Amino acid sequence: MAAKKVTKKDLLKRPVKHIDITSFDARPIIDQMDHMSFTSRDLARATELFNMMLKDSSCSIILTLAGSTSAGGCMKVYADMIKYGMVDAIVSTGASIVDMDFFEALGYKHYQGTPFVDDQFLRKNYIDRIYDTYIDETDLQNCDNVIFKIANSLKPKAYSSREFIWEMGKYLKKNAKKKESLVELAYDHNVPIFCPAFTDSSAGFGLVLHQVKNPKSHLTIDSIADFKELTDIKIKAGTTGLLMIGGGVPKNFVQDTVVCAEILGKEVEMHKYAVQITVADSRDGACSSSTLKEACSWGKVDTAYEQMVFAEATSVIPLLASDAYHRGFWKKRKRRNFAKLFHN
Repeated sequence: MAAKKVTKKDLLKRPVKHIDITSFDARPIIDQMDHMSFTSRDLARATELFNMMLKDSSCSIILTLAGSTSAGGCMKVYADMIKYGMVDAIVSTGASIVDMDFFEALGYKHYQGTPFVDDQFLRKNYIDRIYDTYIDETDLQNCDNVIFKIANSLKPKAYSSREFIWEMGKYLKKNAKKKESLVELAYDHNVPIFCPAFTDSSAGFGLVLHQVKNPKSHLTIDSIADFKELTDIKIKAGTTGLLMIGGGVPKNFVQDTVVCAEILGKEVEMHKYAVQITVADSRDGACSSSTLKEACSWGKVDTAYEQMVFAEATSVIPLLASDAYHRGFWKKRKRRNFAKLFHN
């Protein structure tokens, strides 16, 4: 009997389900990890520091996202952090915001797959792979076209990525198929999102198409404006805490605001609290592997309250966030509404 031929439909039938930090209480696990060693104890201390940020009424919290944890099942974790007032600003790669969060808000899905597959077969079937996760390329191009339409609807000028993402949130208020996405919740709660390398994502295709179709009258994304706006937030905030998932551009961008403020003649304190979850190590010699102690030498991060957690983020960030949710220190926090600094 001949084996059944595998089809595209067969491969795209198990949607990724995003973990719900409100549905389980991680406090007992974190409490016991505090008495262990290695990464478990590092995670317990990182969770303690994040709870300290939430308890510190003077502290504004900035979340940074790099990598594909949103596609891998943590999308609701980050959205809930906005929903429950645990973060005040976000710095991210473009992929986390556009290809993952905005993409699902439009009604599309990520699917469970396997890395042990013929990638030529995936290409022929228009399936994109993120390690063991699949995306329908046709759906992704539809998402690109929405970015194109949003760009066409706006006044031709230079926009910070924060401005453009705010317009994406505005679009979702009327058109979202899945509610309570990170982009829409950020729009609702005046939490600014910055993507300093915004076009290094699916958004880039839509924006390139926009410029090609409108050669004499088009918008552009101004990463310098991003830097100035995020530095304005740091100046306004005073005391700040960083929760960094991965490294890369978002990590360095948010740390550099301290130095930028100094260049602008403003005295600001280093980021008081900092937690980074990463699998990078010192062998690559790059920013993603630089420790938070190293950042202190640049005047970016204080070393009193910092913790590196060397772990794959989808395995630990749900525990940290669930612990923080159930301890409930967020209930007494005031929302910063930093996006209002820039609204006309």
